[in-house]
Amino acid sequence: MANLKDIRKRISSVKSTQQITKAMQMVAAAKLKKAQDNVVQARPYAAKMSEVLASLAVRVKPEKHPLLQRRDEKKIELVVIASDRGLCGGFNTNVMKMADSFLQEKSGGECEVVLSVVGRKARDYYRRRDWEFQTEELNPGMVDFQWAEKISRDLIDRYVEKEIDAVYVAYTEFKSAMTQEVIVKRLLPLEPKPLAEDEIPVEYIYEPSEDALLADILPRYVYTQVFRMLLESVASEHGSRMTAMDSATNNAIEMTAKLTLLYNRARQAAITTELMEIVSGAEALN
Repeated sequence: MANLKDIRKRISSVKSTQQITKAMQMVAAAKLKKAQDNVVQARPYAAKMSEVLASLAVRVKPEKHPLLQRRDEKKIELVVIASDRGLCGGFNTNVMKMADSFLQEKSGGECEVVLSVVGRKARDYYRRRDWEFQTEELNPGMVDFQWAEKISRDLIDRYVEKEIDAVYVAYTEFKSAMTQEVIVKRLLPLEPKPLAEDEIPVEYIYEPSEDALLADILPRYVYTQVFRMLLESVASEHGSRMTAMDSATNNAIEMTAKLTLLYNRARQAAITTELMEIVSGAEALN
């Protein structure tokens, strides 16, 4: 059995860890509220953009804009969105597992896959596996539309220049503080939603022109989708960290209780031993 001094040190160490995890849980909860509000605000706009694009793209010919043109996927790009910091449970691990599964599936045939990463954890993970990155982005601390637009422009330029034939994004979609879902979604080329069997296509009148409208709305749609994915990932990170730190705090409380019980037993055993030695000494003197 460990001596009393060692047990006291362990109790003190566990209590210090408990204070840290509790503080991190509270910080993550505060950040989650703001991140969740941002996601809730961005989703309707992104959904409406998807609806408008689906209605518009199905009525125009693919050759009208490069982002609508589909090609054989001989070379694709996968964008992996992770976090810059750890201590968020299985958040980063789950993203990497999904990305690895996708890479293994696509790399098995004649298709070449290039990789872009967002977040220090994704960069470090694939750097250890000797992957060369098309681009790498570290989280600036606050997700804004300008950052999403910068990432999107690089993807659009490479697709338009036919350097790649498709773009996929692996990210975590926020469901709740306890639940997040990792998905891989195709971002480019843009795929119009097919018309229903009983739906009659309506011809639109474009102002100023069809080409000008497509040139403006299609890139904006990509910006919006990337922005939403980044917001979803940030909210999922905070939710996962809050849950992980709550679990760590509870574990620290349980460990403190067990160590306290062990300490009391060890102290009681020491006191009993001392009393027995005193009694034995007194009897020997008599």
